[in-house]
Amino acid sequence: MVVCGLACWRCRWLLPLLLGLAIIMGIIALAGRGWLESESAPYVQQASLWESCTRGDGDLNWSCESLMDYGWGRAAAATYLVGFVILVICFALAVIAFSIEILRFNFVRGIGGLLFVVAAFQIIGLVIYPVKFAEEIPLTGDNMFSWAYGFGWASTVVVIGCAFFFCCLPNWEDEVLGNIKPTYYYSSPERAPYLN
Repeated sequence: MVVCGLACWRCRWLLPLLLGLAIIMGIIALAGRGWLESESAPYVQQASLWESCTRGDGDLNWSCESLMDYGWGRAAAATYLVGFVILVICFALAVIAFSIEILRFNFVRGIGGLLFVVAAFQIIGLVIYPVKFAEEIPLTGDNMFSWAYGFGWASTVVVIGCAFFFCCLPNWEDEVLGNIKPTYYYSSPERAPYLN
């Protein structure tokens, strides 16, 4: 006997868990010094969302310059940070929404809309940074946008996926709440003669 039905109510914590994962990746992106790094030795260039650091070939100390002195640096940091703050708010709202017994599906769709706003802010910050950095900051040697920048994009991709799920979840309201009767399929009519 096979029971067909969507067991989403037991899995309701997956979406807040994914938002929590996006927050962790966002924290790594905000705190990481690997937005831009030298591609190979000698490692003479390194940058975060907040500052750009260089050093000479034989020098062990980094000489850092704040990116907040540039308008584009403040814009990139502000847009990514605003998106991150809204993401934290969406996480809190999702935990509240999925904690109550009577799930408010319009509330869930609103969280999905806010997540699209988060994605827009983060994408703006992630696009401004490399374009303006390459134009305004003198680069030394071969450089690449590295792991912390990648965590910023990974957080944004997770947010976009969660936004779609939050917006589409109300379409399966009955399945999620368990309001539909399961359909039973039997392999042969001999095993269920009472169905005839």
